[in-house]
Amino acid sequence: MDNLVDLQPKTVEKMINDKVVMIDVRRKDEWERTGTIKNAYKMTFFDEYGNHDVKSWMKEFEKIVTQKDQTIVLICAHANRTRTIGNFLIDQGYKNTAHLFGGMALWQQELRETIKHIA
Repeated sequence: MDNLVDLQPKTVEKMINDKVVMIDVRRKDEWERTGTIKNAYKMTFFDEYGNHDVKSWMKEFEKIVTQKDQTIVLICAHANRTRTIGNFLIDQGYKNTAHLFGGMALWQQELRETIKHIA
């Protein structure tokens, strides 16, 4: 895939127990407010001011995603941050990159299960 794939919540829900890497890029306050999707790694990309440290984030990312052909699903609040991050990852050679369409907002609207964030 050379384009970021939009995955509907029902599709992502079916992938939870597969060996798919799910990364929630939101901030801690967002995880606390809404919970997270089961088995998702929590890796904040942008802070509350929109700042980011790509080098640091990629170092952590590469500990989880060890091969560029792994399937990755990115999660954020409304799918805006994940579109930016996903396109960046595709440019870096991570071709099997997708994101949760509608983000956690749509996930919650559809009353899908979340896990309480534990600090």
